[in-house]
Amino acid sequence: MPIGLGVFLVIYSYLSTDEIIRSQIYFYIRQANPLYVGLSLLFALLSHVSRAIRWNYLLRPLGYQTPLLSSFYFVMMAYFANLGIPRSGEVLRATSLRTYEKVPFEKGFGTIVTERIIDLVMLFIVIGVTLFLQTERLTKLMASNKKALVISVLVLIIAVVGLWVSIAVLKKSTLAIAQKLTRFLEGIQSGLLSVFKMKQKGYFIAHTLFIWACYIAMFWVIKYTLPETESLGLSELLVAFIAGSFAMTATNGGVGLYPIAVRASLALFGISFASGEAFGWILWISQTLMIVLCGAFCFLSLPLIYRKRS
Repeated sequence: MPIGLGVFLVIYSYLSTDEIIRSQIYFYIRQANPLYVGLSLLFALLSHVSRAIRWNYLLRPLGYQTPLLSSFYFVMMAYFANLGIPRSGEVLRATSLRTYEKVPFEKGFGTIVTERIIDLVMLFIVIGVTLFLQTERLTKLMASNKKALVISVLVLIIAVVGLWVSIAVLKKSTLAIAQKLTRFLEGIQSGLLSVFKMKQKGYFIAHTLFIWACYIAMFWVIKYTLPETESLGLSELLVAFIAGSFAMTATNGGVGLYPIAVRASLALFGISFASGEAFGWILWISQTLMIVLCGAFCFLSLPLIYRKRS
């Protein structure tokens, strides 16, 4: 469904755009300064390396130590898999960790869930800062998507309540499968709680801040690829950054939806349709190509590395 939605949005965006505007978008994309596109890719790559290092801080309290290169490979493979099936990368990452580093799946998966929770907290912090800096415009943007926000909150509440009820039922059940699921959830819980047991909390927080600084930086530098967006400040770009972040979760890697979300956000600050759309496509194409190339390389070469090590 997400792939279908993304393809539909690409086709719809193409057909609903005037030919003159389409030619402007293509022109802006072709004329994008490769220096700033390269800087954006560098910031993204640094964030992925930092994420691999940070992940090890969560694994150490569980009694496991993964080589940095392996952790980086697992991270890039996860991003690559998520382009095909949303959230499948987290499962692949935990499975690879179990296969190559003998870390129990449930414990590894628990550390990955912890990472996602922390990233969600960081996103809320960015939203809070942006709301403070751009209260009026962001309020209008949220008001125009009131239904989507309400549905998201309801889904989150239902998911949390459903999980709590399911765990309570499993703990009381005497069925063998229920006991297995209980042990599995306990393993995930130990992975989740590893964040409280780590000794290097300062380094973990520093890497978390660095990762999100890189995310914003890779978005920031793209503004220099277009004459119309060069004058935008950080607070204006943060609005588009937030919209793009939510778009990334709606379809596979934001396909189709990411440029639309970024363009609609930049339009709040007077950026033209063509420039806003080009901004989104330049960023999305460059980042997606890097994930595809790097992720595919990691996916294919990982078995060879471990075979050589053995």
